[in-house]
Amino acid sequence: MKMQNTKKIAFLLAEGFEDSEMQNPYDEMVKNGHETVIIGLRAGQELKGKNGTVSYTTHLSIDEADPNDYAAIIIPGGSSPSKLMDNKNVQQFVQEADASCVTIAAICHGPQVLAAAGILEGRTLTSYPGIAGEVERAGGRFIDKKVVVDQNLITSRTPEDEPAFISETLEKIGVNAW
Repeated sequence: MKMQNTKKIAFLLAEGFEDSEMQNPYDEMVKNGHETVIIGLRAGQELKGKNGTVSYTTHLSIDEADPNDYAAIIIPGGSSPSKLMDNKNVQQFVQEADASCVTIAAICHGPQVLAAAGILEGRTLTSYPGIAGEVERAGGRFIDKKVVVDQNLITSRTPEDEPAFISETLEKIGVNAW
């Protein structure tokens, strides 16, 4: 049995997230013994995935959350990022996390939040190909790979990339994935 340190992992979430991009990383974090905290625009809000297969209730509102409390922040895709990205508290949370080198893992449309927060200048990442232009306009260098790690940022493209995305995220926070 391997020993591990329990870490606190934040999920930034709004209505319409890509079901598997939330469920699979969330389940893996729990399976690996980490404390998961779902942060949304309001606390106690039930959020449904775009496919309707899963729903989650937020634990904290973004204005209650401190990015330095977390070992990693995971941003699932779907339409959730478009509902989070213009919120000034979300932007500040991501900016502070990045400045403190907290691991930020964003998949699919998740990098829209990173772009809105203004942290992509000079960074290399991937995303859902349809938002590559947004990534580049925000100063990022888009490459079409299943997972890209640039310092504390981990990005992936689609649900098909989830195994690599989850593995890199676990590795970055100190869990040796299989």
